[in-house]
Amino acid sequence: MAKYFDVHPDNPQPRAVRQVADGVREGALIAYPTDSCYALGCRLGSREGMDRIRTIRHLDDRHHFTLVCQDFAQLGQFVRLDNDVFRALKASTPGSYTFILPATREVPRMLQHPKKKTVGVRIPDHVVAQALLAELGEPLVSSTLLLPGEEEPMTQGWEIKDRLDHVLDAVVDSGDCGTEPTTVVDFSGGRPEIVRRGAGDTSRFE
Repeated sequence: MAKYFDVHPDNPQPRAVRQVADGVREGALIAYPTDSCYALGCRLGSREGMDRIRTIRHLDDRHHFTLVCQDFAQLGQFVRLDNDVFRALKASTPGSYTFILPATREVPRMLQHPKKKTVGVRIPDHVVAQALLAELGEPLVSSTLLLPGEEEPMTQGWEIKDRLDHVLDAVVDSGDCGTEPTTVVDFSGGRPEIVRRGAGDTSRFE
């Protein structure tokens, strides 16, 4: 049975945030809100957590997870950036974007694209997600909470608790969050390539 955390959207209760972060450190799989929509998250390097996400979403081994980072300094530990890409990302974060970039050695091999050695990263513009990442001190390995056969991600914490109670360890509910997945931009080839159009404005990359 998943623990349910009712967290204030503007002033997250430190005790609740700390309990969720402690759970993640101990291997918990959580559902948490972001500025684009709800996401599933687990600890960096948790193969079991990634396998559980794949099971819930009916994904195969080729699915690419995203490293959700607290800030640009943390993001920079996990991807390589030249000056042009640095400026483009700096102007777009935090926000509803996922960027695909060459991975550094800090990224576990199981998170990298097997041939391109890339990884997806993002910095959410969401108070509760930011509070959780700050408490955790490292990125969350994440995937959009989009269930098999459904066209839109789940957006209500109580519904997630009701439907996924048996497969999650915790649900963080802070009220309404976004309803559209992130815009995905691939910078691994040097120039921006829009892989998916979502919540983030694509005009700056076109």
